[in-house]
Amino acid sequence: MKIFNLILCALFILFAAVQYNDPDPMYWMLLYLYVAAMCGLAAFGKYYRPVLLGGLLICVIWVGTLVPDFINWVKMGTPNIAEHMKADTPYVELTREFFGLLICILALVFLWRRSRKATIADQ
Repeated sequence: MKIFNLILCALFILFAAVQYNDPDPMYWMLLYLYVAAMCGLAAFGKYYRPVLLGGLLICVIWVGTLVPDFINWVKMGTPNIAEHMKADTPYVELTREFFGLLICILALVFLWRRSRKATIADQ
């Protein structure tokens, strides 16, 4: 698991690095660096469950605000959101943000589950 968590850490650092040209780069850089830090700490067996839970709640609330835009994208027939790097229309940016948050949520849920197993193993 150590190598897998280090790979996740490196990926989220790369995700943060490419956010410089995003319309709201600071939010995304901070979020991706937070997830990278949680993955990096997990690689060494350090799980801070309240911090994980807090980040997970923030991501769930944030993705909840984007659900209507995601549904709108699906109703449009799921047009290509990766054709151009520049987000030409709002649905492209908001749908990409939805998927970015979903990736963060998946990583944090993975870490949360691992933290539960580590806690049980310590007892």
